[in-house]
Amino acid sequence: MPGCETRVFGMSLLERLLRGLRETGATFRDVRVELAPGSPIPDSLPATLIRSLPLTWSQETGTPGERFRRALRSAAGEPFVALSADTVVDTRVVAHLCTTSGSFAFIHGDAHERGAVLRVDGEFAEPSSEEDSLLEISEQAIRSGSAKAFAASDFSGYIAMLRRNLPPYLFRIPDAESRDRAERFLFWSNYKGSTDFMTKYVYPPLVWAFVRPLARWRVHPNWVTGFDWIATFAAVPLFASGAWLPGLFLAYLMSVFDSVDGKLARLTYSSSKFGEFFDHGLDIVHPPLWYMAWAWGLEGGSVSSGMFQASLWLVGLYILDRIVAGIFKARHGASIHGASPLDERVRTFISRRNVNVVLFTAALIFDWIAPGYQVAVATFYFIVAWQVVSCAWHCQRLAQFWNARAPR
Repeated sequence: MPGCETRVFGMSLLERLLRGLRETGATFRDVRVELAPGSPIPDSLPATLIRSLPLTWSQETGTPGERFRRALRSAAGEPFVALSADTVVDTRVVAHLCTTSGSFAFIHGDAHERGAVLRVDGEFAEPSSEEDSLLEISEQAIRSGSAKAFAASDFSGYIAMLRRNLPPYLFRIPDAESRDRAERFLFWSNYKGSTDFMTKYVYPPLVWAFVRPLARWRVHPNWVTGFDWIATFAAVPLFASGAWLPGLFLAYLMSVFDSVDGKLARLTYSSSKFGEFFDHGLDIVHPPLWYMAWAWGLEGGSVSSGMFQASLWLVGLYILDRIVAGIFKARHGASIHGASPLDERVRTFISRRNVNVVLFTAALIFDWIAPGYQVAVATFYFIVAWQVVSCAWHCQRLAQFWNARAPR
């Protein structure tokens, strides 16, 4: 089986395929791995992964065509999916092929990166022994009518969690250059379709610089999230005491790593319910603490000051905004930020942590350059007003689409 040693984000292609199979949630009677004759069973696969799948290892001789014919006969009419371990395969395609009926071949990629996934179900003509790759077997099956060509239009490419459409993909990885292209593609394909300006346009180079080595070192994303919790809460007393420079450093560091942990989890198939709760819980809880700390630091720590009272209004509006977004998701099963192309564009600059931190930073820099104008104070009140506008917008969208399907 080729590709066992090539690594994409720290995992061999074989491990990625097996993790992808587990990710589909499908129940497999048998997962047969064809190894080259004399090749040992890879010892780099985690024991938990091996135990989670009904793996059978085979080291039989013969060309891929001959091996495929043996697999076809042993299946005895039962459906099966054939994959090649020199490819990066879209898990959604595998999940779809596991639940559909009939024989399909999904072929994708350009030139030497072209690869295939083949589902066999029912009558299927045996390939000749001349085919030396799964790609050639799949192409021959389409030509003979044994399998239908699987197209991107055969299933919805919309990913609700990422609020974006992503066509199905498959890449064969014959060399390091192809691996690098695949890693770049996978990295960008895991970005949300609607997010704030900083996350979308400023942070990606920094996130990329951290994700690749962390994946290769097999660092679990929950460790990154744990670091985020420390940086987040360490910034609160710094903000409250007016130590803006170290506080903002931790704030921006936290914002970058808030993207790193999610990308790392999805790119290495390390997502979990606890990880999502750990990450999203921090995203929800910390902004009010930062806002109140900003107000406390700006006006010398007075609870009765107008600034601190405004921060309480800001926190209340923030909570209301989150509640409205939660109701929309419960009602429609999708994020309010992906309700329509307009909502996706609005998400770029609505009142959220990353946008507000940038506004506040710019104001502090202005006050440092030209003290006496109290731009930071004025900006804080503007952030409160901007939260009012953002909350009102989402309330309006919730009412507008309450009994109608949101036009994604």
